[in-house]
Amino acid sequence: MDTFLAINTKIHDENRQGEVFATSAHDDNLYKKLFYIESYGCAMNFADSEVVASILQTNGFGATNNFEEADLIFVNTCSIREKAEATVRKRLTEFRKLKKSNPGLLVGVLGCMAERLKAKFIEEEKLVDMVVGPDAYRTLPGLIEEAETGQKAVNVLLSRDETYADIAPIRLNSNGVNAFVSIMRGCNNMCSFCVVPFTRGRERSRDAVSILNECKVLFDDGYKEVTLLGQNVDSYHWIGSQNATEAGTYDEPVTFAMLLEKVALISPLLRVRFSTSHPKDITDKVLFTILKYNNICNYIHLPVQSGSSRILQLMNRTYTREWYIAKVNRIREILPDAGVSTDMITGFCTETEEDHEQSMSLMKYCKYDLAYMYFYSERPGTLAARRFTDDIPEEVKKRRLQEMVDLHRQNTLESMQRDIGKTCKVLIEGFSKKTTEDLQGRNDQNKVVVFAKGNSKKGDYVFVKITSCTSGTLIGTVVTT
Repeated sequence: MDTFLAINTKIHDENRQGEVFATSAHDDNLYKKLFYIESYGCAMNFADSEVVASILQTNGFGATNNFEEADLIFVNTCSIREKAEATVRKRLTEFRKLKKSNPGLLVGVLGCMAERLKAKFIEEEKLVDMVVGPDAYRTLPGLIEEAETGQKAVNVLLSRDETYADIAPIRLNSNGVNAFVSIMRGCNNMCSFCVVPFTRGRERSRDAVSILNECKVLFDDGYKEVTLLGQNVDSYHWIGSQNATEAGTYDEPVTFAMLLEKVALISPLLRVRFSTSHPKDITDKVLFTILKYNNICNYIHLPVQSGSSRILQLMNRTYTREWYIAKVNRIREILPDAGVSTDMITGFCTETEEDHEQSMSLMKYCKYDLAYMYFYSERPGTLAARRFTDDIPEEVKKRRLQEMVDLHRQNTLESMQRDIGKTCKVLIEGFSKKTTEDLQGRNDQNKVVVFAKGNSKKGDYVFVKITSCTSGTLIGTVVTT
């Protein structure tokens, strides 16, 4: 699963890093040690880092955004692609060198690579002192104590239950407007190319009450948007207490459509997004719930991975090209203005030029507003690695990817141009990337909108009339707040 930040007309970079800290000021005497977290990969990893920060701070550790003054360095890792693993390994090597000037420094690896490469990190490459899997973050304080004695501390056990429902994440590097809220963990869809079921385990849905409480607290704290996160949010299913009480339990199963509605009802001023949806699981009930509530964003990320039914079968995606197109048509029938985005892989095992053209024609048909595009990277341990030969030359993979990117760039430019002259509602997230004289935010369809600051400020909702665009950004003028 690689979604979540709106990346337009460019190859998705899953190796983005975030220097994560809970507070920008600290008193060295207040904490046992200072920790620094760097995160890579999908939004779930960034959300997990917020959980880790909360666990550590609760146990007397303080955060810093300067790794050179840290006593503990953690790298929260992504294993979805080979390039991501290479980037993380290089970073760990750099951190390990700091031990020469700081012998007491402990370096730990968290997340998906921790589960997959624990032996290499600890025994062969000797890069880290701690290896902690996605379900073992509660044990971090004890693992730190173990590592302080010179022992290598490892816990990569996967859980069958939602692990962190009762932990209030510390919002790291937050803009105070948007927040991620994890609603489930793991994945039951054994796509042949994907390591997630092996690194994050089976699907476990979080207690609906704890999700709603977290969203309410965020809104009370001034946040204006939440994104409900899961590897496959549409398969969310939580069975509440058999004895429902006024305290807030439920005596009936809560589906994703029901959860979406409950979050939307917290306040019409709380904007709601979600990611990611599996095409086979998103239901009409979800679509009609989006239609019913103006504060649920009109945007759906619907990964397809390939436009060829033959390749989709090899990927174990459980649908055909025709079935997927029917699903997109249904979305646009119920939600005509919905923004739709996707994931696409080029160069999967045995992919022919005809298969590639099928993917290109699907891109032309769906005209995605956003797309995350990659060339295939074989992951050890996956079904594809065991069953198929990675037989497409890298130069062919890259050429097909570039063709797809070029097509998508044209599609998005046309999509942006269709919005010129329209007025859209935008939640302001901060200054634009180019100047503090302009602000930016996203509209209902998840498109970035830039406009002159005027009297507006971060966290405001404004209506912006679109006057021009690029292939990745709408540009306009505030007409009313």
